[in-house]
Amino acid sequence: MRRFPRFDRHFGRAAALALALVCAAPVAAAADPVPGGGHPLYPGGREQVFDLVARQTQSSFVDVGTPGPSQGDAFIISGDLLQGAATVGTFGEVCTLTRVGPAVDSFDQQCVVTFVLPDGDITIQGLISITAAGPGDINLAITGGTGRYRTAHGFVHAVNASAPDTNVTVHLIR
Repeated sequence: MRRFPRFDRHFGRAAALALALVCAAPVAAAADPVPGGGHPLYPGGREQVFDLVARQTQSSFVDVGTPGPSQGDAFIISGDLLQGAATVGTFGEVCTLTRVGPAVDSFDQQCVVTFVLPDGDITIQGLISITAAGPGDINLAITGGTGRYRTAHGFVHAVNASAPDTNVTVHLIR
């Protein structure tokens, strides 16, 4: 497998951000609903907002087709979900390049993430656009779950804190 350091740095950061987004769900039970009956976009809904840290522990880059960044390449990552010093779950994520721009650090990636928690799994998904400046703020959809999270929806917002950690704010509606 060939490595492309500049590409890997941006690709990995974006993938880690996406993955961090999902990891916040383990503390949903401890979070309070938004005062006043939920988020303005979900009147009467019960939105729970909470913060977590996604810590990447493993990663791989799969270079398919033409050497270098190309459509179909994939980044696979996994790690731990933390609240304070406590590990509250794990996550796994696969991001696939769907578009590669003219510059080596310009691309889109479709990411699918699952975080595994004691009471069930939460899934998220979305497209992340990367430029030379990096991924910027990332917002992805919560697409469902299992167990206690079987009716989960909402979104996650992530910002890279420092390698290997990503700060994640989860907006969970059940």
